[in-house]
Parts: sequence; C-alpha cells; structure tokens
Amino acid sequence: MPPYALDDFAFDLRRAVPPAEIWVGSGTGTVRQLPGTVCGVGGWFAPPLAAPDSTLTVSFDVDGHRLVDAARPGAGNRGLLPAGGTWRPDRIVRRGTYHHYSDGLTSLAVESTLVPGHGSPGYVLTIKIRNRSANHHDITLRPDLAPTQAHDVPLASWGWVPPGPGTGEPVTLNHDGLTKVLEANGEATFVLQVQDATVADDARARALSNVPVLTSDIPGLEQYYRRSLANGLVCWWDHPGFVTQPFIATSGLDGGALCAYAWDTGGYAPNLLSLMLGDSVLDIIESFLDADLTDRYAIAPDGTGLGVAYAYSGWALVALTRAAAAERRLDPALIARLYDVLIALDKRFRPDDRTGVLRDYGDQSNLLEMRGSGWEHVVASPNAERAWTLETLAELSDLTGAALPSDELRRSARQIREEVFRQLWDPRAGWFRSRYPDGHTELAYSVQAFDVLRSGDCPPEVADALISHLRPGAFLGEYGVSSVSAEDELHYETADIDWSGAGAYTGEAPQLALTLWQHGRPELAWDVLRRLFWMGDHYPYFPQDHYSDRPGAPASGRRVNIIAGLTGAEAILTGLAGIQPNPDGSLHIRPQPVAAGNITLSGLGHRGHTIDVEIRPGGFDVSVDGRRLSPEVDGTVIAVRPAPSGCGSGDSAG
Repeated sequence: MPPYALDDFAFDLRRAVPPAEIWVGSGTGTVRQLPGTVCGVGGWFAPPLAAPDSTLTVSFDVDGHRLVDAARPGAGNRGLLPAGGTWRPDRIVRRGTYHHYSDGLTSLAVESTLVPGHGSPGYVLTIKIRNRSANHHDITLRPDLAPTQAHDVPLASWGWVPPGPGTGEPVTLNHDGLTKVLEANGEATFVLQVQDATVADDARARALSNVPVLTSDIPGLEQYYRRSLANGLVCWWDHPGFVTQPFIATSGLDGGALCAYAWDTGGYAPNLLSLMLGDSVLDIIESFLDADLTDRYAIAPDGTGLGVAYAYSGWALVALTRAAAAERRLDPALIARLYDVLIALDKRFRPDDRTGVLRDYGDQSNLLEMRGSGWEHVVASPNAERAWTLETLAELSDLTGAALPSDELRRSARQIREEVFRQLWDPRAGWFRSRYPDGHTELAYSVQAFDVLRSGDCPPEVADALISHLRPGAFLGEYGVSSVSAEDELHYETADIDWSGAGAYTGEAPQLALTLWQHGRPELAWDVLRRLFWMGDHYPYFPQDHYSDRPGAPASGRRVNIIAGLTGAEAILTGLAGIQPNPDGSLHIRPQPVAAGNITLSGLGHRGHTIDVEIRPGGFDVSVDGRRLSPEVDGTVIAVRPAPSGCGSGDSAG
C-alpha cells in the first residue's frame, strides 16, 4: 500500500489565511471556488483552454421560495450560510446550512464537491442537500453560468501571467435534472457538469511512494512537512500534450507560471523532487537542455523557451542532475551535454573587469529582481554557485566517464571562490559588496548572500560574520525570514516581499535553515525553520511568498502556489535528518537532533532499500530493510554503500 493517500493532505478551509482564492487541480486542469459561497465556482483552466472569467452561481427554490448562496451580510434570513469545508489536492468540499422557522421548519444541510476535469476541460460540481426536519420540500436548483467563452491559448504562451479572457467556444452547462422532492429526513443529489468534464481517480499520491512519512510530537512539524509535500502534488501535471509526463510547473493552479523555471525546479528541492519523479527526472532535465538556457529562463508546457537568460539556471540544473545521479547511473552523454549548455550560459555573461574570473550578471532582469539597485552585476551569488557547479560537473564526469576536463573545472572553481572573497568581501561590514561596471559598489543586505555558505570552502571568519546578521530585527521575523535585512535602510521595503524585504520567496527560509544545518549550526537552523510552522496550519499549499512579521501573504497579485514550497520537506530530510544521497549511489545519514522532541521518518526508498530514521533529543537510530545500523566514528551512518559500476543499486551497510 502506498504510504500516502490524498486524504492525508486534507485541509480545513476555516483555517485558511490570504490569499483567499482556493484552487484545486487534477493534473490536466484547475478550478477555483467562489469565496464566501457554498456552491459557487470561479474561473478554470484546462490547457490549452482558459476560462478565467467563467463563474457559476447556484440558488435554490424551496417550496417556491428563493434561497440564495451568497453569504450576504446582515441579520435575519440571509440565505444559505457557509459552514466550512475541506480541501484535498483533487477536490474542494464545502458545507453550508439553512435553518429557519416560518410556517414550519426548513432545515437544510448543503454539501458541494468541486472536482476539476481530468483529460477533459471544465469541472463537475456535485451538490447534496440533506433534510434535517420531518417536513418534505420541493427543491429546484437555479444554476447561473456566466455567458463566457473558453479561450484557446497555445501551450507556448502559458508563461508567468495567467491567460486572460478571450473568444472561443461558449462554456456550457449540463445536468442530470434540477428538480427533486426532498423527503422528510431525506437527501437529494444534483450533478452539474461544466464543459462536458469527466473525472478520474487521482494517482498523484503515488509520486510519494519513496518519500518517508514523518511523525513527531513537536507541535507543528508534522503538519508543516505534509503541507510542504502538497506543493509538489499541486505542481504535478500529467497532461498528454505537455513536453514531459509528468511536467513540473513552477506554479500553475491559477493559470500563471504553468511554465517551468529551471531555477525553481532544480534549485530548491532537487533531492526530494528526484525522489518523487523517479526515472522521469531525466526527461525533465532533457527538456531544459532542449530549450536555449543561454537566452531563456523557463520552458512553456510544450517545451518552448521563455524569458531571458537567468543567472541561476545552470546551477539549478546541475543540482537536479546531481540528485538524479544518486538513484541511477547517468549516461556520460547527458553530462557532456549539460557541460556544453553550462559553458554556453556562462559565456552569456561578461567576465569581470579586474581578473576576468568572476562574471558580471547584469541587472535585476538576469538575477532575482529586487526593485532597487543593489544586488547586481558582479555579485557573490551566483558567482559562488558557479564554482560549486564546475566542481560538481567534474565529480559527475569522473563517475560517469564523460571525459570532461575535470582538473581544469576544479581549478577554475578554486579561482572563482578566491576572487569572490578577495574582490567582494567587506570585512568591516561583515558582508559582500556588489560591484557595477563603473566601479560603484553597494552593500545590499540580501538573503542571497547566505547562498555562498553552501557553495563550498567558505572561510570560517566569513561564515561567522554572515551568520551574525541572522537575528531578530534584521533578517529574522517572528513568522519567517526577510529577503532584505530590516536594518538595510537603502534596500529594505515592505511592498514587494519576495526579494525586497518584509518577507521572502517561499523557498528561501527553509533553504536557509538547510544551509545552516549543512554548515554545522543546528540550533540556529531549527530556530529559522520553526518560524514557518504556522504555514502548515493555515495554507492548503504554500503561496509564492509570505510575510515574515505577520502570518499571511499578499492577498492578490502573486502566484497562489509554488514548487519551491517543497523546500520545507527538503530541509527536514537532508538537513535536520541529515539524509545525504550521493551521486555514487551511496546514502549517508547523520541526523541533528533537536531538543524540542522526537521525530520518526518511515519508509524512505533508496535504490531498492527501505530506510527508517528515529531521532530523539539525545540521539538517533537508523534502520535499513529492518536492520539497525551503527554509526561510523564521525557519527555518520552509511545506510547504502556506493553502487558498483554499471549496477542499479548499492549494498546496504553491514
């Protein structure tokens, strides 16, 4: 039996915080509920069709009296009243109540189930009405479908911004009858079908077959972990017309960012995503290589390249490839092709004007889009990631026999790191400067600087200085991490939170926690991660960004879901639990216990083995295929040894 079912990701809609729009997907289409209603439905997308302006409202005639579903304010008989509901990755169930005495008791419980079509456009809305009185009623549904059209949008045009309304075939409504007699204490069911939608069993939970189940007595941790995994499910598309099946969208629920950014896909949770994808991870990597990453940052659902060159794309793609190597032997031709693309992307950015070792990454359009000047041109990150990328390519070449110039790649990586610290580090500020082509420099206290810590060989004094800025009132808020330090008067703002302050892109805080665990700062890593646990209680899936000083996210104008939401689970697995899949096929585990309580991870799959990890405040146990293993002298458990050359699985350690 698979370790997860979709019911494991059920979310109580009463706990939801902004953004208020709640969407649900099927893998080939999405639809949203109308806020404040029990049965109302908003726009829907089923690529290539888009109907963002389509709405369906429902009222009821009960014994000739109109009952509206609009949650109207005021006292007295205001119609059908919302009473909560439940979200799952594949459906939204809402409940409502009507209870009034006038010439007899009318007491109705209404439940709607909204399911997007799978393999067909539109959705199915099932409405159940239960009579809670001894009176019988004549019930007639009055559905009102807005006279809109389904706009046919080529798959190559599905980018960051959701498709707008357009012309096309009219949106249609079908039903199995709208009038029924509701017997005393009886029940009646109505089915409304928009655009001939059909539904199917949702198999997305199978993607978690090798992902361990987490249980814990630490308040908030278990729910946060599951909500993080839910982000992977809602970004998972199995549309037959897409370039890969599955296709991992950056967002997609609200029709926006249905494309895939290399940076998000590989940069935030590469190990977890590779575990979910299985051998399909290679198709994902190939789809990015087929696009021109030297001039594009994303691919549309049909594989068409979108946007401009992105400085982080190469590093992210190498990270995903390294993760893929942990589960399977890679073709040396893939590594050679990856190298060619990365070198071409590297040449897209001009060498720095001092030594030519670093790269000038241009303005914000090629980086992460702060709204003020600051983290631009010659910057520590992603130059530091570039060093890690070259070293990793050398490692993958040695393992696969790709015959890359490994010694030269490692030498270049060392030179890049030396120049990052020599040219850009400001010891007085304890921070990296950014340098513009005319020599002007900026001290922009951006969260991006911490990325240098995980790029290798960071001098201890530099690491200590950087980490000293991780304090309340600077980068740390009660509910997360600020993308720019609140102490940075020049660059901090509160309006654009993902990269300019007062909050952060959703993957940043858990990635920072992971970085701290990897850098031997477990107490601070836990302190960062625990600030995010509120998200597991208040979101069905994580939004693009969120505030750091209050629980919530911008109510509109952002993407409602994001693949980087997987980073929370990645941080827990590879940081807190210390699970390290290596490209030689081995699996090392060295948990970092927390004083807050106990954690159990059950059913991690790796190269045909099943691994369980129990973590206590005073220690841990690791079992492989039911057999407990002892740690090495340094505390690391070698759970699975390297795979023999040409073999698909490694041996568990004895």
